[in-house]
Amino acid sequence: MTTPHTVAVLGLGRMGAAIATRLAGLDWDVVGWTRSGRHVAGAVETTHDPNDAVAKADIALLTLFDGRACRQVVERIRPALRPDTVVLNTSTIAPAEASALARRLGPSYVHAPVLGSVPAVTTGTLRILAAGDREALDRVQAVLRALGTVLPVDNAATGAALKLVANSSLAGAVLALRDSLRQADALNLPRAQALDVLELGQLGGLVGRKRTFLLADESTPAPAEFTIGALAKDMALLATASNSPLRSAADLDGTPADPEADIAVAATVPAVDDTVLEPLRLYVRGHATGDPTHFRDAFLPTAHIEGIRDGAFVSWRLDEYCALFNGRPAADEPTRTRRIDTVDVHGTIATASMTLRHGPDTFTDVFLLVRAEGGWRIANKAYHRR
Repeated sequence: MTTPHTVAVLGLGRMGAAIATRLAGLDWDVVGWTRSGRHVAGAVETTHDPNDAVAKADIALLTLFDGRACRQVVERIRPALRPDTVVLNTSTIAPAEASALARRLGPSYVHAPVLGSVPAVTTGTLRILAAGDREALDRVQAVLRALGTVLPVDNAATGAALKLVANSSLAGAVLALRDSLRQADALNLPRAQALDVLELGQLGGLVGRKRTFLLADESTPAPAEFTIGALAKDMALLATASNSPLRSAADLDGTPADPEADIAVAATVPAVDDTVLEPLRLYVRGHATGDPTHFRDAFLPTAHIEGIRDGAFVSWRLDEYCALFNGRPAADEPTRTRRIDTVDVHGTIATASMTLRHGPDTFTDVFLLVRAEGGWRIANKAYHRR
C-alpha cells in the first residue's frame, strides 16, 4: 500500500476542520482551504487558493456542504491536480451528483461519505462508505483508516444513497424524540426526568449523546456537531432522489429553530402555537354537542367537506354539512373519542389529521387550514370512513 505524504483538505467547516486536525495530529502533512478564509488552530497549514493546496497534495479531500459546492471546487482545482492526485470526497451529496463527479474525474475519484459527526472524527471512529477504482482506493486507505472503519460499496451513487438513508434514520430519531418531549411538556414533566427515562429506551443513544444540547441554556448554546440545516438538506436530497414522500424532509425544513444549531435542538422545539389548534377543537366540540354553530366558527364560509358516502363521492358546502346536525349529542356520545393526530404548519397554511371513533365507525379526517384575519380557520376537509 502506498502512503501519501500530503493531504489537501478543501472545506474547513466543522467536519473539515476536525478531519484536518485529526490527520495533522497523526503526523500527516495537511494543508487546508475554505471559501470563507477560515483558519484551523494547530499544525494545519492554510492557504487562500485551493490550487496552491492541491498542487502539492497526493490527496485532495473534499468536506463541502453540498453537490453544488463540490462541482464548483472540483472545476476550480482541476487545472492544478497532478495526474496521480486522488480526489477523495467525504461530502454528503445526491446520488446523481456523486455519479457525475465520478464520471468527470474518472479513476482518480473516490466517493467516501462518512457516518458520524465531529466526536467520531476526533476519536477516529467514523464509518466510511468508500467507492472508487481499486488503485485509487488503495492510495487513500491510510487516510480513511486514520479516520475510522472503511465499508466498501459498489459505486459512488450507492455510497451517496446509503449515506442519505442512514441520515434518514437519524432524522426520524430526532423527530421521535421531539414528539416524546412535547408530550412530556404537555404532562408538565421535568425535562431532565423525562430524558432520564428516555435514555433507558430505544432513543437512549441519541439522548445520551445529545443531553448537553437538550438541556442547554439558550443564551449559551453548545457548539453544534451536526446542524439542523445540514440534516434538512440531506433529507431534501433523499426525498428528491427517491421521488417518494419523506415526512422528515418537510418537518426539518420547517423547524423554527436556528439552522446552524445542532440537530438535537430540533427535538426541543415546542409544539405548534395553540391558535392553530382552536378550529380543530371547535370541530371536535361540534361533534360532541351536535351544535353546528361550532362548525361555522371552525370553518371558512367557503369550505367544503368531501369524501365517499354510501359508495358515492360527496362534496358538501358548509351549510349542507351543518344541516346534518340537530343540536343534540349523539346517543352514544359518552363512548365516542376524537384525537388530533398531526398538525403541520407552513407559514400561513397548515395541514392536520384527526381520528374519530364513532360507534362501529372510525373516521380519518384530513384538514387544510389557513391563517386569515388574525386567526386560523379550516378551509376544507376530506374524510375516510371505515
